[in-house]
Amino acid sequence: MHTPRITAVPTNIITGFLGVGKTSAILNLLRHKPDNERWAILVNEFGEIGVDGSLLQGRHAEATGVFVREVPGGCMCCTAGLPMQIALNQLLAKARPDRLLIEPTGLGHPFEVLQSLSAEHYRDVLSIGKTVTLVDARKLTDARYTGHATFNQQIAMADVVVGNKQDLYSAEDKPRLKAYVQDHGAPGATVTFTEQGALEPAWLEGPTAALADGHHHHHHSSAPPGTPVGAGPIPDGGFLRATNEGEGYESVGWRFDANRLFDHQKLFAFLSGLDAERMKAVFITDNGVFGYNLTSDSLTEMPLDDTLESRIEIIAPKVDPDWEQQLLACSGIPDRH
Repeated sequence: MHTPRITAVPTNIITGFLGVGKTSAILNLLRHKPDNERWAILVNEFGEIGVDGSLLQGRHAEATGVFVREVPGGCMCCTAGLPMQIALNQLLAKARPDRLLIEPTGLGHPFEVLQSLSAEHYRDVLSIGKTVTLVDARKLTDARYTGHATFNQQIAMADVVVGNKQDLYSAEDKPRLKAYVQDHGAPGATVTFTEQGALEPAWLEGPTAALADGHHHHHHSSAPPGTPVGAGPIPDGGFLRATNEGEGYESVGWRFDANRLFDHQKLFAFLSGLDAERMKAVFITDNGVFGYNLTSDSLTEMPLDDTLESRIEIIAPKVDPDWEQQLLACSGIPDRH
């Protein structure tokens, strides 16, 4: 039987710096998905242990028409571009989607992701719509953000800049973001505000202006080919650790054997006390399966339907070597059954 070609899939990049609420924004957009549509989400993470895919899949199964693929290990277009292409091709073939959402890492380079998506072999397959960049306007007084090239690139290529977390802003924050986009954003970029990542589907509609903008390049060393640590078997010790660094940050992540049960109370206490820029996790606990999300504002915990294994990723200016022992101390006898 002849399978029709996949053509002109509406495609949007949802970008923004660490902890701004990109995953929440995508979960909000999924609430607007028509029941009869299939949506595909390609998630890229700075850390080597992917967590976003588990968080999204714990809330939306493929049976509901939501298909998720992860590309862990830093900017997905940089390791020779191949991991992104492979993951995207597999995702498109499996999902045959009515819409594609791309979530690059908060430390990734969205313009290069956009260039990859607009390459010759995707020209008929994807219809590149508006790029949405989420910004926490409170960060505009912090030179760690305004002096960061990636933060500024995310704003420079946005068709729509969304000031997220507006419920936490002071009176100066909204005008400051509008002025910043005026100075650093693309001509014609719109600025809007929301909270808790509540994006309007209408903000995605229409073509992106960024592709007419010339060419930007950056160079990273290519990672050696091999099985990513986010996949593959967990060693006999019952867990696997992986690290990454770049863009002024370090990451550390762990995957744990599915039989290892975590003490819900001890785990929450450990995660609450973390001094980190960002943390995401899914854990199998003695009280059920939970997803965790730590930003500079708060730690949130959400019940999930299930997960194949516990995994966590922490991003910080400097990784604390004691985290591993503290984390292991939160788990009891490795037995889920």
